[in-house]
Amino acid sequence: MRKGFIANRLRSHKKSEEDTIENKIETIQGEKFVWTDLQNPDRSDVEKLAEKYHFNALNIEDCMTKFELPKLDSYNDHFFVILQFPPLAQKTGISKNSQLSIFVGKDFLVTVHQGDLGPLVELVNICKTNSDPHRKERLLGKSSGLLLHEIIDVLVDDLLHTSRKIIANLDEIEDGVFDERKSVARSIALLRREINRLRRIVNPLKKFVTEIAKNVKKFSEDEELVLYYDDVIDHIDKIIETLEESRETMEIYKDTDFVLSTEKTNKVLAVLTIIFTLAIPSTVIGTFYGMNVNLPGGIGSGSLILGPFTVFIIIIIASAIPAILMFAYFKKLGWISS
Repeated sequence: MRKGFIANRLRSHKKSEEDTIENKIETIQGEKFVWTDLQNPDRSDVEKLAEKYHFNALNIEDCMTKFELPKLDSYNDHFFVILQFPPLAQKTGISKNSQLSIFVGKDFLVTVHQGDLGPLVELVNICKTNSDPHRKERLLGKSSGLLLHEIIDVLVDDLLHTSRKIIANLDEIEDGVFDERKSVARSIALLRREINRLRRIVNPLKKFVTEIAKNVKKFSEDEELVLYYDDVIDHIDKIIETLEESRETMEIYKDTDFVLSTEKTNKVLAVLTIIFTLAIPSTVIGTFYGMNVNLPGGIGSGSLILGPFTVFIIIIIASAIPAILMFAYFKKLGWISS
């Protein structure tokens, strides 16, 4: 009975979470084309557009799969491309990439995503609300190829900002690596993971943007459009260069942190070893005088030259002399630094 109640609660909780995911379909009319943006779409929504524009059924399957590898399929009247980008907001420590599926034709542009690409959502809002008329005219005034360039450009710029944040984090880690009071091993590991994740996104992105620039010529009469895409590729090259330099720097910081941590550990072990070594004479002598046998200067010897503290004084002197000699010897060898 209780198990059934818990199962019902879990199903209702899951349903409430699904209900909070807003399904948006925005259709924006441009000068020569129509832009349809789908956020968190149902299969029926995509299939309706597929019937209207004659999309391939396999592309629809890829479009509805949230984590598909980047790809580009070209047809006579349109082409289909899947790109991967990091989400703008990361609610969890380990975030998955955001997928953007795009159908591009001469008189239409269809974008399908989960609504977590902030720059793209902002472009949709600008075109919908007319909050920035000048930019809206630039987005919708020419061709679908130019709008596609603007979408990719803002997403790549967001990647560029992310790479700059990585450089800022590198500066913080550098300060922490040489600060003995801080432990930066976890920070180094997390930033290395972030760099590798971005590299897996950006490296294929250059290839597919180049392919998009070749295919978009069929649907645009603007000769300068190729130059626009070349500018995006230049930004991608900067991101790749930044990530490679950051990766190399992280390897240096990782090795440096390991060396410094090992040196710090060795220093602690050296101090503890020296303390233990200097305590050996007193431990040995104290062990002998703790036995129930008669020893010179002991209680049973009957000779108390220095009064009732004779045994104590003898033990202190016998322990201090070898400890002092060992300390001087270690100092001479350089094992104990000033």
